[in-house]
Amino acid sequence: MVRENEVRRNEVMVKRASAEHADAQLEFIGVIHTPWTSRLECPRQGRADGPVCEIEIFEPWIPALAGIEKYARYEVLYWLHQSRRDLVLQSPANDGQVRGTFALRSPVRPNPIGTSIAELVSATGGILKVRGLDCLDGTPLVDLKPDRTIFVPIAPPQKGDFQTG
Repeated sequence: MVRENEVRRNEVMVKRASAEHADAQLEFIGVIHTPWTSRLECPRQGRADGPVCEIEIFEPWIPALAGIEKYARYEVLYWLHQSRRDLVLQSPANDGQVRGTFALRSPVRPNPIGTSIAELVSATGGILKVRGLDCLDGTPLVDLKPDRTIFVPIAPPQKGDFQTG
């Protein structure tokens, strides 16, 4: 069972890097509303038959939803704001055996970015109803992208498509 800020047997914690290595700036574009308020009750993986959750998009990003209904599934990227960020070796089964953080899908990461594939149920204004999330209520939204397994990119321009002059 997951305990907040627990360091299990054989897990290894590090001192986090200095500010000189922390140059990324994220702008949260929305917030995710789910039924889960504790990591103890949150599912480990989202499910297509899971509860309908809500993604609220903030202004000025609502116009970026134009055409959102074109795809049925989206990659949802979110900031795991309640996750610790200092373990390099983890024991996910709490059995003393460890693996490196980058070999796990654990929410405990140096940059706790979570991802889920969500099924779009509906879109109204700046509110998306989706299934398939596995994050806490109030989780900050980082980005939305069409699921890369169903996305068909716009064809690149062919020679002669553009007139100059």
